[in-house]
Amino acid sequence: MSLGLGLIGTGFMGKAHALAYRAAEAVFGDVPPVRLARLCDTPVENARRYATQFRFDVATDDWRTLMAAPDVDIVSITTPNALHKEMALAAIAAGKHVHCEKPLALTIDDAEEMEAAARAAGVRTMVGYNYIHNPAITHARRLISEGVIGKPVHFRGWVDEDYQADPDLPWTWRAKRADAGLGALGDLGCHLVSMSHILMGEIESLIADTQIIHDTRPLPDGSGRGTVENEDTASAILRYKTGAQGTVCTSRSAWGRKNKLDWELHGTKGMLTFSQERLNELQLYTNDGPKSQQGFRTILTGPEHAPYDSFCPAPGHQLGFGDLKTAEVATFLRAITAGTDAFPSFTDALEFERIIHAIDISAREGRRVTL
Repeated sequence: MSLGLGLIGTGFMGKAHALAYRAAEAVFGDVPPVRLARLCDTPVENARRYATQFRFDVATDDWRTLMAAPDVDIVSITTPNALHKEMALAAIAAGKHVHCEKPLALTIDDAEEMEAAARAAGVRTMVGYNYIHNPAITHARRLISEGVIGKPVHFRGWVDEDYQADPDLPWTWRAKRADAGLGALGDLGCHLVSMSHILMGEIESLIADTQIIHDTRPLPDGSGRGTVENEDTASAILRYKTGAQGTVCTSRSAWGRKNKLDWELHGTKGMLTFSQERLNELQLYTNDGPKSQQGFRTILTGPEHAPYDSFCPAPGHQLGFGDLKTAEVATFLRAITAGTDAFPSFTDALEFERIIHAIDISAREGRRVTL
């Protein structure tokens, strides 16, 4: 049985979704084939051009028509953040499975409404946290669960990029809360929170601070300057339900950083470290053996670290962003076939977003927030 895909959006993430859905069956073999049924974008000329490029059957500029189409089983939403809620609710109401990019919504109230609607309808959902599908991350979780580094006691993570570092960069919708929601937290910090969650477990409380580095930016039409309403950087001190502690920091104005999603996880017997800019490597230190021989060792992902083996039979040949998106799609397709929940679903993503909004609340109100 094949599944029909309706894709909304043709930007970077739209292309990533199109390629991943085309590749999933060929790469993994145990997922149902996907028909690239309908593609939506505006203007319609864009939709037609990319429908030809991506090999979709039908192009449209009306996403409501796509939702109602009987040949669409899965709706993939890769639009700007402000459109996620309306589109996802419409897809759910039409009985479609929904694959939505992060962040799920602009506000916690909106995210809760989306999650409740999906749960009530019984449709399957997936949110685009593809970094946690990395074989290196899966292996890190395995090492932690096997007690290789002992009891996890501290997590330190940061995720930085420089796409908003230039003060002369024009104002865009990303600077407006009504269109983007949170700033660095919603765009970058949520990825770090997802890592923290799967490695360390649930957060009990946090205290945080944020800052807007560039208060205004030049308007694109040259008519003046627009106000930046959301954070450029954010930092938080975390307390986990296990009693462990941690820190997370994020910046969208860090010159030289392109996708610096790094973390260290300290245990009672050793530690793990990871950097997204070197996403095929995991660093492990264990406090055993002769002191003269102790040190960090690099674990280079290979066929022993599923699902790397589905892509390549040889270690050291490297996976990339698109491969992680393909692994994410395969996870979703298996869940649809089995009638089970995928990870991360709307329910899981809601928990991630509770954290980033708690960081925002703590910073604005100057207090510790309990989750």
